[in-house]
Amino acid sequence: GGRETHEGERLFKRPQGEKRTGVFMLSNPVYDPYQILTKIYSEGAHLKQAIADTYIEEINRARTVKIVYGVLENDLYFDFCIRRYAPKAPKLAVRTLLKISLYMLLFMDKPRYMVTDSAVELCKKLGKSGVSGFVNAFLRRFSREEADSSLPKGDEGAAIRLSWPLWAYEKLQKEYGARAESIAAAKSAGVSVRFEKNEEKYLSKKHIDAPFPHMYLFEHFSRDEGYDAGDYTFQSVGSAAICDVIEPCGELLDACAAPGGKSVLLSKKCGRVTAFELHAHRAELIRLYRERMGAKNVFERQHDSSVFCPEYEEKFDGVLCDVPCSGFGTVSENPDIKLFRKETDMVSLKETQGKILSACSRYVKAGGTLYYSTCSVFGEENDEIVREFLNANPNFERAEADSPLPHERKEFGLQFLPDQAFGAGFYVAKLRRKNA
Repeated sequence: GGRETHEGERLFKRPQGEKRTGVFMLSNPVYDPYQILTKIYSEGAHLKQAIADTYIEEINRARTVKIVYGVLENDLYFDFCIRRYAPKAPKLAVRTLLKISLYMLLFMDKPRYMVTDSAVELCKKLGKSGVSGFVNAFLRRFSREEADSSLPKGDEGAAIRLSWPLWAYEKLQKEYGARAESIAAAKSAGVSVRFEKNEEKYLSKKHIDAPFPHMYLFEHFSRDEGYDAGDYTFQSVGSAAICDVIEPCGELLDACAAPGGKSVLLSKKCGRVTAFELHAHRAELIRLYRERMGAKNVFERQHDSSVFCPEYEEKFDGVLCDVPCSGFGTVSENPDIKLFRKETDMVSLKETQGKILSACSRYVKAGGTLYYSTCSVFGEENDEIVREFLNANPNFERAEADSPLPHERKEFGLQFLPDQAFGAGFYVAKLRRKNA
């Protein structure tokens, strides 16, 4: 579900051969965010990959990343603002420029003249002088109060303000009622870091303790040589919470394992961890992760977990299915989910979830444990999938799970919600295979 790539892993290298010339590029704060957002909006690139694939000025990296995330977090609201003030829909390049400008104006408290000048200057540099007058007029005229006063009432207005797709917000509202807004508005509590060693070196930075060993959330955390040395890794609180629910055992299967954070953490309490991953390049991520962290008892294998593999039948004491899902529990870390996830995706996702759980349940030994988890806040991907599985597989039963992280106890599993779990929403259920 995208739970394990966080701020420290928003990547750091200039793509090979990419150069930049000219003082202008160093000084205009709109340019780097524009480059990244263009890849996301026009090419459908994933947020973290777009940042990784774009050469950005190191001196302004934090500001650039903040603007990109901020624009995506508020994307639907900014679309509404642009519609409110533009007589006809501007082209994508202009909309992107305006969204960056609106974020700087509304959320970074930058002076209007500075934001306007930067946007107009970039228009000219990009060869779009013809629209610079429109951009200038739009930014000088824009008023948040005016825009907000024309928001629709009810769920539609709330969805726009929170930049959630209406279908997803209505689903949230139906399931959680008055709490929906608080869940949708929840922000990440910081960069989540788990230490193997030398943590005292970093704890002078501003942080809060996570309820798991050697794990902290930092306001800011830049990757340094300690990362490559395996002193620490970036791992979300949700990922650690799922691992915490899993019992120590001899043989464990992590059925949807990339990039490998859970496999590596679970290797500390399980004798041997087999890590399945569908795609070769992501299986390679697991290999790199386990080597960096020195986990010698993790073994990755490229395999489609939705397809039963007879050689693993009844081989494992524990099997974890952290299945692909809508990802709406992680939008504070992955705001591009709100951009790309469609309501129609839910049907195929639920089908995949059911197939993976069903196929992987056959790998569990009698008396062993099956774990099902997602980074979703929707019951249809969580308790409903487990209910369907248990109805079809009477040789499994619900087992008791608990967590030190605040959660809601559902019929079959634990539901963690972003407004009380450091910005993370996810679910985990524990099922026991009967001996008989």
